[in-house]
Amino acid sequence: MANLNIRIDDDLKKDAESLFNDLGLNMTTATTMFLKQCVYRHGLPFEVSMDPFFSAVNQSHLRRAVAQLDAAGGSAHELLEVEDG
Repeated sequence: MANLNIRIDDDLKKDAESLFNDLGLNMTTATTMFLKQCVYRHGLPFEVSMDPFFSAVNQSHLRRAVAQLDAAGGSAHELLEVEDG
């Protein structure tokens, strides 16, 4: 057996331990399950993606749009939510 030492946020650890406890698991068992799935799948056992809104290209576009709005004397407004039906 090997030991694995990792550093994670205290709140994340507490939340994960609570979740695993609800599932009848402990941190060691849950971590072992995750690692076995990674090896079995030859990758992560879930999709990893980024919301395109936060991409560097989109953020740059948004900064330019805000600068253009500011330069033209525009003003911000509230986003209106429209109910369906």
